[in-house]
Amino acid sequence: MTSVFIVFHSHEFEDGSEDTKLIGVYASYQDAEAAIARVADKPGFKDFPDDFTIGERTLGEDSWTEGFISWEEASGEADK
Repeated sequence: MTSVFIVFHSHEFEDGSEDTKLIGVYASYQDAEAAIARVADKPGFKDFPDDFTIGERTLGEDSWTEGFISWEEASGEADK
C-alpha cells in the first residue's frame, strides 16, 4: 500500500475554541517537513510553531468507520 503524509496546523485558543488548517498532503515525510518549513514563518504559524502535526495515512484505507455522536451524547447531556 502507498502512504501519504498529511500536514495540519491546529491551535487551541484560550476560550477553548480550536482552529485547524490543512497545510497539504505529501508523498513523503521529508516533503511534509519541507512544507512546514515553507509556512512556519507566515503570520499566525510563526506564533505557534509547535502546533504542526504530520500524520501518515494509507491510500484506499478508511480512516473513520465508527460513525459519530453529538457533544450532548458524549457528555451524557442527551439523557437528561
